[in-house]
Amino acid sequence: MQGGEQTLCLDDSGRAHAGENRKVLLAQRQARLDKPWVRSEALSHHEAEATALMRCPCLAHGRRQCSDLDDVLPQECAGVLEALRQVLDHDEHARHAPLSPAARLASHQAESRPIMDALQEWLDQQCPERRVEPNRALGKAIASMQGHWATLPRCVSGEHAPLDNHLVERALKRCIRQRKNALCSKTASSASMASGLTSLRATGLHAGVHALDDLVALQAHRAAVCAKPAAWVPWTSQARLAPPEPTRRPSGAICARAARGTRAAVVVGHHVTCPCDKRCRQSQ
Repeated sequence: MQGGEQTLCLDDSGRAHAGENRKVLLAQRQARLDKPWVRSEALSHHEAEATALMRCPCLAHGRRQCSDLDDVLPQECAGVLEALRQVLDHDEHARHAPLSPAARLASHQAESRPIMDALQEWLDQQCPERRVEPNRALGKAIASMQGHWATLPRCVSGEHAPLDNHLVERALKRCIRQRKNALCSKTASSASMASGLTSLRATGLHAGVHALDDLVALQAHRAAVCAKPAAWVPWTSQARLAPPEPTRRPSGAICARAARGTRAAVVVGHHVTCPCDKRCRQSQ
């Protein structure tokens, strides 16, 4: 999930697929907010209520269907690949400029819309005019793009519309590992807790926060975190990340063993000393 410049990663282990999980999140969303932009692959189980969101299928996946056939049918695929390359280059330029969302939309409408309109016209001519066999691989790729054309060119109609799904796919690698580990959990509650920790680590990673320091600070200030969780998201809690100073002293049993001349180590602050170190220095 992205809000402005911040990215929030939510992972949940369960038997529900992506569309069902998304419906649960949408039901808890405030009604006064604008429709969220949802990026995903163009698969049927990603469908959710069309009135509650704006779907953005991955344009890079549509391009990949033709790029996989480039070695076999270079002339037929050249038009699609070149058109989508120009659109992706325009978006890359808008990101690195950087342009505001409104300026990015204006740039796409001026430069990318004519390209997408020409590509749509080209796609509509291929199968009816028998330039491409409908049952061959290229014909199926063209039919897939035509079937999702209502949502594919979102970049020319929305300020925050993403072109690809790369950010989500990179985040999914971490969720997939957690999903496999969840199979070894004894209860659904423990699997859900592990998913929560995965969400914290992934969100902190995108915010540039060290995962271990973040988790230590959350545990050390757990009362404040429970009282006001919104103040402890990684990008707002930098001033309070330092845990309180430790007040515990070394265990009496450890000190007793050290006094008897055992090889047990005594922890003093962040340094570890061994009782035999002094004897070793004297013998040398």
